Amino acid sequence: MRLQCEVEVVSRLLPTCGLRGRGRGTRALLSLGRPPGRARGGGGGGGGGVYLMVCTARDRVGTRYKVQENIERFFTRFVEEGKATVRLREPAVDVCLSKANASNLKNFLSAVRLAHQGTDIGALPLSALVPAKTSEVEKPKTKMIITSRRDYPLTKNFPYSLEHLQASYCKLARIDMRILCLKKLRKLDLSHNHIKQLPATIGDLICLQELDLHDNHLESFSGALCNSTLQKSLQFLDLSQNKIKALPIQFCQLRELVNLKLDDNELIRLPFKIGQLDHLRFLSAARNKLPFLPSDFRKLCLENLDLFGNPFEQPNPLVPNIQLKIPLTLLECTARATINYRIPYGCHLLPSHLCEDLEVAKTCQCGKACLSSFIQITVTMNLHHVAHTVVLVDNMGGTEAPIICYFCSLDCYSQFLDRYLQSNG
Repeated sequence: MRLQCEVEVVSRLLPTCGLRGRGRGTRALLSLGRPPGRARGGGGGGGGGVYLMVCTARDRVGTRYKVQENIERFFTRFVEEGKATVRLREPAVDVCLSKANASNLKNFLSAVRLAHQGTDIGALPLSALVPAKTSEVEKPKTKMIITSRRDYPLTKNFPYSLEHLQASYCKLARIDMRILCLKKLRKLDLSHNHIKQLPATIGDLICLQELDLHDNHLESFSGALCNSTLQKSLQFLDLSQNKIKALPIQFCQLRELVNLKLDDNELIRLPFKIGQLDHLRFLSAARNKLPFLPSDFRKLCLENLDLFGNPFEQPNPLVPNIQLKIPLTLLECTARATINYRIPYGCHLLPSHLCEDLEVAKTCQCGKACLSSFIQITVTMNLHHVAHTVVLVDNMGGTEAPIICYFCSLDCYSQFLDRYLQSNG
C-alpha cells in the first residue's frame, strides 16, 4: 500500500537538545510492505517483517521503520483534513503526515494499525519497498508558462495539478482539448494566439477565476459559457483586441466578474443588462464602435472606467424614437404585468422565446416595464456617476457619454420633457 502526501519526521529527542523541528513537511511517498528479499516466502505469517518506508525527493531510496509492536500512538484528530501522526517507539520519532487524500489516508492508517497488531501478512495490502520514482515524490507542478510555439508540448500531457497555465504566442487556432481536462485551473492565459472560437466545454473548468484571451481572432462569446459554472467562478475576463461585435444576452449572468476588458473590438453595443454585474469594479471598452450606453449602465458601481475612442452620438432628447403601440397588444399588457408584479415564470410555463423577451424587457423612468411598446431617447450622463476614476472619453477632456432612456407611455415622456425643458430653459 502506498500514500502520497507531505511528511515531516520529527525526532522526540530534539527538545532535550534545545532544538526544534522545521514545522513543515516535504512531498513524500509512503509505502507499507516488506523488503524485496522477503516479499515472498513463508515463515511466521505475522507482521514482523513489515516496514513503513518514507521516500522523498532528497532520499528516493527511502528510510524504513519497523511497524509490528513499534507504534506508540496514532494521532488522527484531523484525519478528515488529510492530517495524522504516527508515533514510533524505536527510533523515537513522530511521522507527521499532511495534505493527503482523507480517504486514502484512513485506509493507509488502518493497514499500518493491522501490521502493528501482528495481523497475518497475507491479509495486509502490502507493496514492494523499492525506491520511489522522481515523479512520485516531486512537488506537483501548479504553474506553467509557455511563450513560443517551439516550447508548446505536443507529445506529452499537461500536468493535471496545474492551477495557472499561460500559452501565449503559440499560434493556436483553437483551444487544445487537453487544457480542458485541467480541472484545477484557476488562471488560463491564451493571449496572443489565433483562436477564432471558444468551445462550450471551457465551462467545465469549475475553478477558473481568470481567463485571458487578449489578441486573438474571436468574433463571438458563446452564450453557453455564460450559462456554465463560470457564473460562480470567473472574476477576470480579457477579451480585448479581438473582432467581437456584440456579447450575448446571457453574458450578464457572469455575476462574479470584477474586471472586464473589451478594448479594441468592434462592439456596437454593451450587454443590455450590464447592471446585473454588481461585482464589476473595472471596465474598459476603449476603441470600439459604441454609439451610446445601455440604460442599465446607470446601475454599475465601478472603481475604474475607460470608454475612450468610441464614436458616441450627440444625444437629443427632443428627437425621440417612438415605438408605442396604441392600444397595447395583449402580449405587451401580459408581459408588463408579469414583470411589474413579479409573477414567476420559466420555460416550463411559457415558450422559450417569450421567456427571452421578458429577460430583455426595458425599464421606464417611472420604474415600470415595457417590452416592444416604448419611446426611446438618449440623454447625457456624466460617467463619474458610476465610476470613481474615469478615463477621458475623447481628446477634448470630456467625461460624459450618451445613455439610452425608455418611457412606457406618452405621459411618462411628457413629464420627463417638462423637467428637461425647465432645467435647460
